[in-house]
Amino acid sequence: MFDYQKLSREISYILRHNPQKYNLTLDKEGWADINDLLQKLNANSEWGGLSKNDLEKMIASSDKRRHEIQSNKIRAFYGHSLKDKLQKNPCQPPNVLYHGTVEKFLDSILEKGLISKKRQYVHLSTAPETAIKVALRRDKKAIILKIDAQKAWDSGVKFYLGNEDVWLSEPIASKFISVLE
Repeated sequence: MFDYQKLSREISYILRHNPQKYNLTLDKEGWADINDLLQKLNANSEWGGLSKNDLEKMIASSDKRRHEIQSNKIRAFYGHSLKDKLQKNPCQPPNVLYHGTVEKFLDSILEKGLISKKRQYVHLSTAPETAIKVALRRDKKAIILKIDAQKAWDSGVKFYLGNEDVWLSEPIASKFISVLE
């Protein structure tokens, strides 16, 4: 049996940041052929014997929905830092979304807005609790930002569904951001 958490991290790294590590090609929406991925991973002694069923178990056992399988393809939902931006279909977000950050970034965000930095999109949460978890990975004191997603959408900011907990967006101007008290 495989360590599915470790496998999830490896698959995330490959599909989000470095498909070249295993000489994989992603299509314009971030999909990779499962058979190609399995063949490359099986050549690595740590992942020898890995099957599509194992990938399905990895996805099912994760508390975060990071990946999806359709037919014979697999992709990461969000978190990409690839040079070529993946194509996503814009969709109307909930009225309010949240972003977790830490104090050292707050002044810059309130002045310049949210930008994606090394990722392709800004990452937002549907619940403040999820945003807190994200921020606590960086610092012990989380700051939760409330995003007026409806007003941002109405002004032309594009939003994309990552999964049921995560939304992605283009940069968000500071006028749509407030600190959640």
